[in-house]
Amino acid sequence: MKIREIIEFIERFAPRELQETYDNSGLQVGNSENEVTGILCTIDVTQEVLDEAIEKKTNLIISHHPVIFQAIKSLTGRNASEEIIIRMIKNDIALYSAHTNIDNILQGVNSKICQKIGLTKCRILSPLSDKLIKLVTSVPTDYTERIREVIFQAGAGVIGNYDCCSYNLEGTGTFRGNENTKPFVGDKGEVHFEKESRIETILPEFLKDKVINALIQAHPYEEVAYDLYPLKNTYNQAGSGMIGELEKPIILKELLVSLKINFGSEGIKYTGDLKTNVKKIAVCGGSGSFLISEAINNKADAIITGDIKYHQFLDNHKRLIIIDIGHFESEQFTKDIFYELLKKKISNFAVHLSEVKTNPIKYFS
Repeated sequence: MKIREIIEFIERFAPRELQETYDNSGLQVGNSENEVTGILCTIDVTQEVLDEAIEKKTNLIISHHPVIFQAIKSLTGRNASEEIIIRMIKNDIALYSAHTNIDNILQGVNSKICQKIGLTKCRILSPLSDKLIKLVTSVPTDYTERIREVIFQAGAGVIGNYDCCSYNLEGTGTFRGNENTKPFVGDKGEVHFEKESRIETILPEFLKDKVINALIQAHPYEEVAYDLYPLKNTYNQAGSGMIGELEKPIILKELLVSLKINFGSEGIKYTGDLKTNVKKIAVCGGSGSFLISEAINNKADAIITGDIKYHQFLDNHKRLIIIDIGHFESEQFTKDIFYELLKKKISNFAVHLSEVKTNPIKYFS
């Protein structure tokens, strides 16, 4: 199996188009046409992780955090990232990173946090906007079912927990082909009236090319007419953070103890009274302070994330409980997502979970 095939599989799960604009997810180092001999899943790439990859005879590392964020104008080994890149090239090890694209999907980083905490009724806290479009096309009535099935298989027609969603109208289409045409029905040079179905459906913009290509391949007409409309609807299948509820309220102290155990957090920063009841909780892996207002607007009792600054605690501590379990601690299970995903797909070579704890932060107590 080629590296390219692994990437395609991962990006069907976490489309790269869902990454934030500042991000640099994707193949960072290596040739996508190389054959894969083994995979190592990790959060970060460090020299110790590279040692592990070499020892386990893997030639593809899949990480959460990219090594390359900014453009590289020279490669001289003047910093840690460049040293890692040079060593990967020397050892013919490729690197693929899935960062904010795997943060922003329903089954990504935040879903893992919710599972660990035991939240139910989970949904995206801040859904993406301006990511949906409507496809409208017309087909001969006898081909309606076939075309619907094709575009649904390509990813159109999903609304929340429902798929195969469309609206259909029966009508009459007209066309006239010139001397260079080979009409599917009717005669060239003559106006033809055909009983047609108008199909309307919704899709995320990043699937546009895939869905349109599928439509054109399956449609019987020489010239396929379709319209695409931008929508202002929120895309509830992707976005930042998640929010859910515990089955029953617990006091804050119990929640903190659970977080310490399940996330291995050695130093949890928090606001609020330890005896306060908590039920509705917002979460965000990594740096989630930008979602504090969203959590408040969604009437969350608490938000769990990392990298909270002093004034963010100060400005918001009376409006909800803020819990900082640490950046690494909140994202540490990302490598498990990669591992579980790939183990279901691949059986002909080894997929490894990195045993290196890459968190550089230590706590003194």
